Amino acid sequence: MNEIEKLTELVIKFRDKRDWKKFHNPKDCALSLVLEAAEVMEHFQWKNGDQLKNYIKTNKNEIAEELADVLYWILLIANDLNIDIGQAIKNKLIINNMKYPVKKSKGNAKKYTNLV
Repeated sequence: MNEIEKLTELVIKFRDKRDWKKFHNPKDCALSLVLEAAEVMEHFQWKNGDQLKNYIKTNKNEIAEELADVLYWILLIANDLNIDIGQAIKNKLIINNMKYPVKKSKGNAKKYTNLV
C-alpha cells in the first residue's frame, strides 16, 4: 500500500466513523474542496515580500492544516469516484510535459498557448 492509499484509508475511516458518507455527494465535496482552497489563499492575501516570508514562518502550522483539508477532500472525492489519484497525477504530468516542453517553458511563466 502506497502513501496515498494509506492516507485515503485514514480519510475514509474518519468519515465513516461519523456516518458522514450520506452527506458527501460529488457536488458538495467539490464545494468543500474549493472552500478549503480559499482558506489556504486567505493566508497569502494582501501580503508580499518580507511580510509574506515572515507570515509563512510564523503561521506554517495553520497553512499546513488548510493544505491538509484540501488534500482530505481530494482524496475523498477521488475515492468516491473510483479515481486512482496517483495515476491521475502521473497522467496529467505526461500531458503537461507535452504542453510545456522544457526548451520553451524553462524560466517562463507563460501559459502553454502563448509559448513560442
